[in-house]
Amino acid sequence: MATTRSPLLLLLLLFLLSCSLHIPSVSSWKKDEFRNCKQTPFCHRARSRSPRSCSLVAADVAIHDGDLTAKLVSKNGEPFENPLILKLSVYKGGILRVRVDEDPNLGPPKKRFEVPDVVLGEFESSKLWLSRVSDEGVSSVVYLSSDLEAVVRHDPFEVYVRRKGGERVLSMNSNGLFDFEQLRMKKEGEDWSESFRSHTDSRPYGPQSISFDVSFYGADFVYGIPEHATALALSPTRGPGVEFSEPYRLFNLDVFEYLHDSPFGIYGSIPLMLSHGKGSGTNGFFWLNAAEMQIDVLGKGWDAEDGIALPSSQERIDTHWMSEAGIVDAFFFLGPEPKDVVQQYTSVTGRPSMPQHFATAYHQCRWNYRDEEDVGNVDSKFDEFDIPYDVLWLDIEHTNGKRYFTWDSALFPHPEEMQKKLADKGRHMVTIVDPHIKRDDDYYIHKEATNNGYYVKDSSGKDYDGWCWPGSSSYLDVLNPEIRSWWADKFSLQNYAGSTPSLYIWNDMNEPSVFNGPEVTMPRDALHHGGVEHRELHNAYGYYFHMATADGLLKRGNGNDRPFVLSRAFFPGSQRYGAIWTGDNTAEWEHLRVSVPMVLTLGLTGITFAGADVGGFFGNPDTELLVRWYQLGAYYPFFRAHAHHDTKRREPWLFGDRNTELMRDAIRTRYILLPYFYTLFREANTTGVPVMRPLWMEFPADEATFKNDEAFMVGNSILVQGIYTAGAKHASVYLPGGQSWYDMKTGVAYKGGVTHNLGVSDDSIPAFQKAGTIIPRKDRFRRSSTQMVNDPYTLVIALDGSLEAEGELYVDDGKSFEFGQGAYIHRRFSFTKGQLTSTNIAAPGSGKTFSSNCIIDRIILLGLSSGNKSALVEPGNIKLTIEPGPLNLHARSSSKALTIRRPNVRIADDWTIKIL
Repeated sequence: MATTRSPLLLLLLLFLLSCSLHIPSVSSWKKDEFRNCKQTPFCHRARSRSPRSCSLVAADVAIHDGDLTAKLVSKNGEPFENPLILKLSVYKGGILRVRVDEDPNLGPPKKRFEVPDVVLGEFESSKLWLSRVSDEGVSSVVYLSSDLEAVVRHDPFEVYVRRKGGERVLSMNSNGLFDFEQLRMKKEGEDWSESFRSHTDSRPYGPQSISFDVSFYGADFVYGIPEHATALALSPTRGPGVEFSEPYRLFNLDVFEYLHDSPFGIYGSIPLMLSHGKGSGTNGFFWLNAAEMQIDVLGKGWDAEDGIALPSSQERIDTHWMSEAGIVDAFFFLGPEPKDVVQQYTSVTGRPSMPQHFATAYHQCRWNYRDEEDVGNVDSKFDEFDIPYDVLWLDIEHTNGKRYFTWDSALFPHPEEMQKKLADKGRHMVTIVDPHIKRDDDYYIHKEATNNGYYVKDSSGKDYDGWCWPGSSSYLDVLNPEIRSWWADKFSLQNYAGSTPSLYIWNDMNEPSVFNGPEVTMPRDALHHGGVEHRELHNAYGYYFHMATADGLLKRGNGNDRPFVLSRAFFPGSQRYGAIWTGDNTAEWEHLRVSVPMVLTLGLTGITFAGADVGGFFGNPDTELLVRWYQLGAYYPFFRAHAHHDTKRREPWLFGDRNTELMRDAIRTRYILLPYFYTLFREANTTGVPVMRPLWMEFPADEATFKNDEAFMVGNSILVQGIYTAGAKHASVYLPGGQSWYDMKTGVAYKGGVTHNLGVSDDSIPAFQKAGTIIPRKDRFRRSSTQMVNDPYTLVIALDGSLEAEGELYVDDGKSFEFGQGAYIHRRFSFTKGQLTSTNIAAPGSGKTFSSNCIIDRIILLGLSSGNKSALVEPGNIKLTIEPGPLNLHARSSSKALTIRRPNVRIADDWTIKIL
């Protein structure tokens, strides 16, 4: 859903426009609705600073409460209001944390905002208490790991990590761009207000921005800082010959028809950047700050007129980080491998939650399915055309006048019965719940929120009143834990009339979106719990709303059912609460193309359960684009089709028999691979490593992968290459070296380390299984994933040059949290020396168990000589014939694939199958 307008709302908004209130244009994305860096004073000031302009030095270095502490003071008596306090902390795993804030003992007008409820308590407790610091005269050094040290250089002030041999890894303020605008009282005659278009920000505490440079040594490329519709490898935004002149912006905004290939910020913000280089490995830098942020990637020569010598002549990528408010609370992640950095980051902000099994399948959505009859017809058509799906979604029109937790009694008179009909087929429903509350004295949510003082206030202290879907609306102050708890209670079956246990939730517009607000959001001087200005927490608003909603579904299920909540806005830690999608994209080939780096970047920054609207939200895709989007979307971690209400209906059966077949095959591909996807979601849940991965995450030494964001890995076993142009007859596919790759439809082997020019047809996009891997599948077609629970498995074994392979299978009850107490099955399959073995790799449980009678009824072998004729199953001493067979039940047969039928071994047992 986007900030377009219904006809009635358009009339209201046009009336307001006639009253000189700013209402965003809805015909297309309007550049002048949003500020650029020159129109953003803190960004303009920071960008105007020259290298080495920082005058701070580190003094009074000491150990205090296990931290290295120092005062940052002005050199040579240059003006600076008060000393800043530097704290440097070391945590298990070699993570370095650097905090800089004003000295509270010197009486700043108020405490600067520190973002709560993001950093995990267990991470905080992993701090290693420093007992000593090495004095090198001009620097103080602390131990990080066996080969890494953290250094605080005193004059000029700098923090960096180096290897024991002296080679630098990651640094802050190496270019001397650090600046910290301190809070102070207004002097007579000062005017701190800022205006943009018709909006004025009072800025009661004046300029309070922070900026500094961060350098990544030995890096070939940098990645991360979503959300932007850009390439995976971030392009320089400043320097000689740079195409872009704007920094990458992190400011959560409801952007109508966002542009692809742009540094403009959209719905979410994660200030995490990763670097990668063939010789240097992978590192990460994370700044926990919820205010608007602008980040420059500095091209070579950016400081040519006033540069500084690089230590040891090391190559590096310089970046410049600028934020409007908050404190410095920064984390250095030292890898050295790509997966290490993601694990380190998610040890701070949380591992991704484990989704319910149904949520990993296909979702069908539209703004809006009109009524219960429409819902019933769509549901029955999926059955008629033998297309599986698991979730049907309802947008804002299902409510009574945009009042959330209500139903339009004319259109949806029997919501519980409607949900039960879906649930009887193993299907679920999702309804939308947004953060804006209709200001209607007869609406119980508004009455309670008003009476309890639960709304965000405007700068004068009154309940903030902005415009969104219901018209006049107020916004819950979800920074306050009390208000989040109250909101969570609204999701109980008793409070949410018409809901059932099979109903789940969608949070949209939670940037927050305010149609008549500055840049379509809330004023920066609005006030939250504890006197916090909206400017200080803006990027985290949607995070707290997402958190409260997920807690509501936890309460509804008495803490035993995993919630499913989709959110558009996000922030570090959002991965703990549910899924994210890339917002209101457009039905264009370029948006199909950019969806891949967007989802990959989300995964790199912890949010693995992510996807893009299949088909594009705005516009009407031509049939070829729609089919190609389904074929690619089947491999997104979150797989949902969605469309704007002004678009033509585009359910898969509306485009002729052949196209229906192609889309059905794409959706079935996802269902076949659900065991593999679910196993990967468990890996993400335990390690943070994403489901969908850039090629360089799996092949960190292969330079040909570093900028490749047209192809991606699903786990460590499947490589997918999208088709991004109309009428394509060939695809150029780079397969990383070191092993062969098997076409997943034909079983034909291709050499790695080579770019292959492959012919493509309309029936699929190129997808390959890496040699040396084993993929679990379920090949029987059902109406929904819920109906597949007891179906047998297929193992696809792709042998490498040594005739070896391995893979894993994770299974639990698909819905509860009992897996956390040991109620799951986790098996490793290993093929070596002509024998396939299943072994248990589940960790010891704590009182709960899970069992399954599911069997493996087919084993497919790729790369094995057709001279092998039989196999012996133990236990049981059962001899089976090995025969040629198709790789897929509904695909072309392949002489390259050999099949062992009906070994009938249980997935929960130890067993071996020996090739004779």
